Amino acid sequence: MSAPDGSPVGAERSIGQLFASATTELSALVHDEIALAKAQLKQDVKRGAVSGGAFTVAGAVLVFSLPMLNFALAYGIRTWSGWNLAICFLLSFLANVLVTVLLTLVGVAFAKKAKKSQGPQKVAASVKETASVLQNAKPHPRPELPEGRAPEAIEAVARSSS
Repeated sequence: MSAPDGSPVGAERSIGQLFASATTELSALVHDEIALAKAQLKQDVKRGAVSGGAFTVAGAVLVFSLPMLNFALAYGIRTWSGWNLAICFLLSFLANVLVTVLLTLVGVAFAKKAKKSQGPQKVAASVKETASVLQNAKPHPRPELPEGRAPEAIEAVARSSS
């Protein structure tokens, strides 16, 4: 088993190695947080686009289909039932309004989902939590050494360099 930097577990690492490992891991954490925020924002944009598309289709159906559908449906109802032509046109119009209401409800449902999504807010809270943990991190106190005695690491470096 080895540490993230490839050194064996349990082996003493220098402060420089520890600092490099911490820097690398912190950089990876920041990159992962950014990627998560992008993914959640993309999902929210997609929901908003579906909602906007549904509203657009609802408006187009109401505006462009009314004349043709009203005439066709009104004359069809008149042929089928023999009712007064004015009542047949009114029923035709109500059918178009019903389609528009259904498409509007679909648009509202997707708009609510997009509004409820807390993607970027969750990521921001996670980043703040990570920052607070890192700010509160304190190094372990070193034990007091008797006067005239250097720590073993300094002695080892002194021996290896001579």
